[in-house]
Amino acid sequence: MRNHSSVREFASSAMLLAITTLLFSFPSAAQYSTQPEQQEIPPALQPPVNEKLILQLHATGDQIYTCKSESGQFNWTLKGPDAQLFDIQGQPFGKHFAGPSWQANDGSRVTGKLLATVDSPDAESIPWLLVKVVTHTGNGILSRVTTIQRLHTQGGKAPSDGCDSDHVDQEVRVPYSADYLFYGPK
Repeated sequence: MRNHSSVREFASSAMLLAITTLLFSFPSAAQYSTQPEQQEIPPALQPPVNEKLILQLHATGDQIYTCKSESGQFNWTLKGPDAQLFDIQGQPFGKHFAGPSWQANDGSRVTGKLLATVDSPDAESIPWLLVKVVTHTGNGILSRVTTIQRLHTQGGKAPSDGCDSDHVDQEVRVPYSADYLFYGPK
C-alpha cells in the first residue's frame, strides 16, 4: 500500500509541476488584450511619446453609409459609426457614434479629429486610425483621453455597388468590429 501511495504522490506532484509550468509559460488572454503589440502598429499611428495607454475597448456595431450624388457620380458616403463598446472583460462600457465620438456609461464623452489613417492589413476592412481628441464632456474615465487609435478592424467597408440614381439618400449599415486604444498624459 505504501508503494502505491508514493506513486500517487509523485504523479500528483508531476502533474502540478506541469500545470504550473504551462500557466507561467503562456500569457493569459487578458494580458494580451491590455498590452497592445507596438511592433504591429504602423509608425504613422503611434500615439505621442508623452502619452500612455489609459484604456482599451472593443467595439461591435455598424458603419452607416448614405448613397450620395455629386457631379453625376454616385458614392456611398460615411454617415458615422453606431457601435457598442466593451471593456476587456466583455462588459458593456458605452457607445461610439458620429462625430466621431465615444461615450462611457459614466457620462464622459470625447469627440475626435482624424490625424492619420493606414489601410487595414485586411483588405476587406476599414482602415486603422489615429484620432486627436478635440472636445471633452463630463468628468469620467474619458476626461483624460487625448489620443485614440482604431486598430484590428474587421469589416465595415462601404459597399462597392448599389449606389445609383434609384438609391440616392438610402442608408446601408455594414457590420464591423475594432479595438480602440485610449491614451492620455503620462
